[in-house]
Amino acid sequence: MAADDRVITAVIVDDHAAIAVGVGVWCAAAVPPIRLIDAGDRLADVWTGPGADADVVIFDLELVPGMPDFGELRRLVDSGRRVVVYSQHIEDSIAIKCVDLGALAYLTKREGPEHLVPAIQAAARGEAYTTPSLSGAFIADTSAERPRLSQREAEVLRAWFVSSSKELVAAKLNIGVKTVDTYITRVRVKYASVGRAARTKSDLVSRALDDGLITLAELNDKV
Repeated sequence: MAADDRVITAVIVDDHAAIAVGVGVWCAAAVPPIRLIDAGDRLADVWTGPGADADVVIFDLELVPGMPDFGELRRLVDSGRRVVVYSQHIEDSIAIKCVDLGALAYLTKREGPEHLVPAIQAAARGEAYTTPSLSGAFIADTSAERPRLSQREAEVLRAWFVSSSKELVAAKLNIGVKTVDTYITRVRVKYASVGRAARTKSDLVSRALDDGLITLAELNDKV
């Protein structure tokens, strides 16, 4: 079998059964066919069983009505998963945030197999896919709501949120306590510069939850 003919596996996480059925039909008709694993609304099935080994995760951003789960998207990306977001949201700002967090593609549920199938195939190769309807939004993006944190700033921030002291953060990351303070100060300045001041730790936690930098599950594992 040629490399390009390798069977792609994808796991779909979506709380609407009809969506999963429709995507399954499109995947079966793909050339070559894509093997779809239906996890329903069970995120755990992405991490265990057949879903854990899937090439691509097709992720419904809103498994809980009214709560786009940017944190879980970030967790998937941080763990090395290749994610295609397939969402009911059509707002450019949400699509851009998902791409910022590392999604390889963002599609609305108005878009059919002519875009979803190529997006899955591209993601399986580790490549991004941008639909024509959203390409203009990415090019023209001037959003200033979400500060651009460096990877190290985000790493220090998350470590601080789940640690009881800055000393523990410093030891974990092998840096000085003053360096920890410097990174946190930089983050506060960046949030203030976009009109989202975060003067306290709880303020920063709230901002990070909103932006998908950390999840409630991670906060509950605080040491």
